[in-house]
Amino acid sequence: MARVLAINISDKKGVVKKPVDKGDFIENFGLKDDAHAGDWHRQVSLLGQESVDKIRALGTIDHLEAGIFAENILTEGIVLYELPVGTKLKIGETLQEVTQIGKKCHHGCEIFQKVGDCVMPREGIFTKVLKGGMVKKGDSIEIIPSE
Repeated sequence: MARVLAINISDKKGVVKKPVDKGDFIENFGLKDDAHAGDWHRQVSLLGQESVDKIRALGTIDHLEAGIFAENILTEGIVLYELPVGTKLKIGETLQEVTQIGKKCHHGCEIFQKVGDCVMPREGIFTKVLKGGMVKKGDSIEIIPSE
């Protein structure tokens, strides 16, 4: 079963995000009070624990806490980067749509400097919020079949 392991937030871009108990996701905006939220296609970032574990296996850093790769939602049990753009996901009370797989990493990124590698450009995904609501740790993630 796919589920949410952590909700993470920051008020600046390009920095490690801090875990919060729950997140208020706003339709057509993203995670309330997060630096990446706004009226664009990358409102929410998601990364799988399985991807974080790949970096951990490299042995470059001992402790990789939730939010280290600036992901808003850390997941488990779903291969995010294999989802096609346009896939709809029910996450907690929200409905989100995959808009982008991976991204170009910017130079001077705190995450890359801290960890030595960043998995977000390869395996992170981005969504836009189609229906807002609360998401909390432990919530299930469900792929909504296309019509």
